[in-house]
Amino acid sequence: MAAGDAPPITDYKEQKVRNRIRALILDMDGVLWRGEEPVPGLVDFFALLHERGIRYIMATNNASKTPEQYVDQLARFGVHVPPEAVLTSAQATASFLRRQAPPGTPVYIIGEEGLRRALAEAGFVLSADGARYVVVGWDRGLTFEKLAQATLLIRAGAVFIGTNPDRTWPGERGLLPGNGAILAALEAATDTRPIIIGKPETPLFEEALARLGASPEETAMVGDRLETDILGGQRMGLFTILVLSGVARREDLEAGPARPDLVLEDLTALTAWLKG
Repeated sequence: MAAGDAPPITDYKEQKVRNRIRALILDMDGVLWRGEEPVPGLVDFFALLHERGIRYIMATNNASKTPEQYVDQLARFGVHVPPEAVLTSAQATASFLRRQAPPGTPVYIIGEEGLRRALAEAGFVLSADGARYVVVGWDRGLTFEKLAQATLLIRAGAVFIGTNPDRTWPGERGLLPGNGAILAALEAATDTRPIIIGKPETPLFEEALARLGASPEETAMVGDRLETDILGGQRMGLFTILVLSGVARREDLEAGPARPDLVLEDLTALTAWLKG
């Protein structure tokens, strides 16, 4: 075992774990694709899930896209799933806010279509006027004025919510600034820490398990980030699988915030592992 790897799993324990797993929570960026390119073995992986009757939900911290956009992206890659199989941090944020405030509550957002649509469909008014909440998601059209407006509202008492804390985003050019970078700027400007909805916090995981109708004991989390996917999965009591096709590298394991139960190179290796 290389330094920093997950502890070895005996053959007996490995088979026992495989037999127990009846549901998967799958991260998307860095696991199923990188940038706009699918990872090798994507179609075969989903074929195996359907063949074995393994339930799955694709849960992403990216709040910029709608579930339908993810469905269309997967269809271009040859994989066909319903929108209900996709859970975004934007949807989890909308569910969280519905438990906090009535429909019609003004909410100021920094974010893209996925976040705007999720909050609007939940009945919130997207406006800076009288905003009681500031919700911040990844925004490739970020401007100084958006940051300034959010800063003033938070300093005036609006609740500061972040859809996810991912510091980077894995694009085709390499790692680019993620929503965590935007949150860091606002935290510095307001002296206020945001409430985080996405991984590694519990709201997104709780909603994923509810949709799956699964218990933590029979569910595995598959992700490419130690600080969100793996840490959050462990907090929820899930079996955690790190794939090295996205952000995390093997050398990150030694000093990482969480040690995965299993480390695999990519989705092809995961397919082989599930087959046993």
